[in-house]
Amino acid sequence: MEKEAVSLEADGAGGAPGGAPPPLDCTAACCHGGAKMAVLAYSLGKREINQHFTIKNAKLISLVVVILLLVFHTASRYYGGGDSCEWLLSRGRYLGENVWQPYGCMMHKYKSIEAKTCLAEKRVAFVGDSRIRQLFYSFIKIIDPERREEGNKHEDISFEEESSAVNVDFLWYPEANNSMKERLISWTHEASAKPDVVILGAATWSIKLHSGSSETLQQYKVNLTAIAVHLERLADHGEVYWVLQDPVNEEVLSENRKMITNQQLELYNEAAADVLNSSKRNGRSRVKLLAASRQAALETITLSDDGLHLPESTRNVGAMVLMNSVCNKLLRPIDGSCCQTLPPPNFLQKLSACFFLGSALVFLILHVLGNNRHRRPVPPDVESLEEKKPATAAVPLGPKAPFQALCRMGIIMGYFYLCDRADVFMKEQKFYTHSTFFIPLIYIFVLGVFYSENSKETKLLNREQTDEWKGWMQLVILIYHISGASAFIPVYMHVRVLVAAYLFQTGYGHFSFFWLKGDFGLYRVCQVLFRLNFLVLVLCVVMDRPYQFYYFVPLVTFWFVVIYATLAMWPQILQKKANSSGIWHLGVLAKLLGLLLFICFFAFSQGFFESIFSMWPISKLFELNGSIHEWWFRWKLDRFAVIHGMLFAFIYLVLQKRQVLSEGKGEALFSVKISNLLLFLSVVSFITYSIWASSCKTKTECNEMHPYISVVQILAFILIRNIPGYARSIYSSFFAWFGKISLELFICQYHIWLAADTKGILVLIPGNPSLNIMLSTFIFVCVAHEISLITNDLAQVVIPKDSVALLKRLGAVGLFSLIVLLLARGSQPTPGA
Repeated sequence: MEKEAVSLEADGAGGAPGGAPPPLDCTAACCHGGAKMAVLAYSLGKREINQHFTIKNAKLISLVVVILLLVFHTASRYYGGGDSCEWLLSRGRYLGENVWQPYGCMMHKYKSIEAKTCLAEKRVAFVGDSRIRQLFYSFIKIIDPERREEGNKHEDISFEEESSAVNVDFLWYPEANNSMKERLISWTHEASAKPDVVILGAATWSIKLHSGSSETLQQYKVNLTAIAVHLERLADHGEVYWVLQDPVNEEVLSENRKMITNQQLELYNEAAADVLNSSKRNGRSRVKLLAASRQAALETITLSDDGLHLPESTRNVGAMVLMNSVCNKLLRPIDGSCCQTLPPPNFLQKLSACFFLGSALVFLILHVLGNNRHRRPVPPDVESLEEKKPATAAVPLGPKAPFQALCRMGIIMGYFYLCDRADVFMKEQKFYTHSTFFIPLIYIFVLGVFYSENSKETKLLNREQTDEWKGWMQLVILIYHISGASAFIPVYMHVRVLVAAYLFQTGYGHFSFFWLKGDFGLYRVCQVLFRLNFLVLVLCVVMDRPYQFYYFVPLVTFWFVVIYATLAMWPQILQKKANSSGIWHLGVLAKLLGLLLFICFFAFSQGFFESIFSMWPISKLFELNGSIHEWWFRWKLDRFAVIHGMLFAFIYLVLQKRQVLSEGKGEALFSVKISNLLLFLSVVSFITYSIWASSCKTKTECNEMHPYISVVQILAFILIRNIPGYARSIYSSFFAWFGKISLELFICQYHIWLAADTKGILVLIPGNPSLNIMLSTFIFVCVAHEISLITNDLAQVVIPKDSVALLKRLGAVGLFSLIVLLLARGSQPTPGA
């Protein structure tokens, strides 16, 4: 930057052409002087910031922040007295018009089959006035969406679902009086059939019939106090909910309801809360107060037709809140964190905790005995490994290094567990709007352009450029996931192209390495497989998730094995061999054709595909929830992307060797006419694809075409990015930095940026979504970078270069894995038992 400042200074000293003095000489001098000072200040400021705000310091800051957040959330849970069930019933906000977000937890949207399963052979009773009747209808419509609102207004209504033996009754008791009390008493008798769930509430009729008199309010308290005793008894058998009164729209109330004011309703709500909360046991009322629908109604009551009864969307909120409160603890939906009790850690999770604690203990012992230091190499690219070997690779790591790495990994895994398996931090659901996706997208691209730097080399798809490519694609995918943009089909289809582009780079990178280096040794294969799978395998144990859950890693691992097998099998054709005789180029094309036929055969033989990957123990790698459908879908969706990347790498490397391309600095890749034509076609293909993606009606329709046309978009991007010489001469260091840790970013997002296995969003700062995203993103990026360094450290220890030692370790790992699989298989229940 100082050289740039000097250059600007020299340019500024020159006069106008021909030696004539420039016009407005004083003004120009001031401008140039201001520019020089600005550049110099920027240079010094950047250097000062970089000196203090390093990635190491950022990680220390994130560690301190995590500790403070743990203390804050633990204290707020312990002293605040609130839990996710209480949050669900009492607090929340609207996301958009119809999506309700409870405070701090995720509300599952129950379907009919789930509601029937949860409520099978149960009795549910709604007791109250016309507002409770509305809630009753919204509740049973979850069970039976075809149910219509039928029956007389002031009479009891029954609903029965025969297949699951679910009984839901509405009982007309518009006032909290002796009649309601007698009904509750009848349920408390031992011989009577008690409801499993009771939902009741009343107040508007008392206000209406007695014109809102204070005497009636006092009598309401007396009656409710008498009723509360019996509600407590019913709560011993099942669940009891008292529905607080929703507001009214006073302006549109009919004349005979004008006395029902929001002030009166608030007094009745306070009376109900006082009475029911006074009977708390262990600091908690046995009768649960449902206030969430009231809070939702505060924003929607103006849409009421008569000012008293709620719009259907608001009633549905109350019904879904009730369904979550009753059923979440039973069905345990992954995207319904409200009212869920967490399962205890399983055997493998406990074993992993002991392993990490043992590693930490060994590290402390070694640290006390001798403080030997080691240098940490820069982590290489986990996909291509095309970089030069680190300068420190020749220096063996000390005995303390692997235990230190495992100690750091243990701390990180503890954070993963607390974020997504423990009831410490809050979770909220996603909600897509165009602004939540496109505004962050604009921010990151502005930053990417701002941090442009000169490339060290100007070859097509050079290392800095591929890092940049992976970086901006990963950032787009992250924004896509957290914003829930998969609901918007045009964005979904463009992101599908980005995933295909990752696989394209996998084919391109590995083919290039094998073609140029010819290194088919076991050491490199194990290095790649370790770097790809280490984090995922650890998460499978710590987070109790199947391998296929992290679908991208199995996909890339599978295709690496396929690429290796294709190129390593006889005859091995390398660039050196092909240079001696052009006939070998046909051999490479024959191998690629064979691979294409292999892909097509599997793609059009789903039954054969499923039979192969359903065989034990292969199925353990590819099953998700007992089925390989997800693996089939992911594999088929981008089945041609890798072979496209391999073919592109072959054609490019052949053209480069024959010096057909112009890859010098500032030079266009082809002649002017060809360059302009290819650029024009590339831009047209981009526009055409976007139009097509916008016209898709369903994802299924689009996904059928995706494998065949995604390569056109990928090639269009490569040509636009590389044909102009000036474009190849620069790259974004901002995107490239993220590209180096793109795999860790993709995997870590599952549990420490998103939540509930990607179904929701992790909430570290409640009540402030913008600040929460910034803080959680900062911690998330620091963790991903640290894991990439840990993986690099452990790879040097776990994968020895000596072939004999490596084979012994592989044999031990294989034997251990087989024993674990056999034990897991033996512990599974026999079908039909």
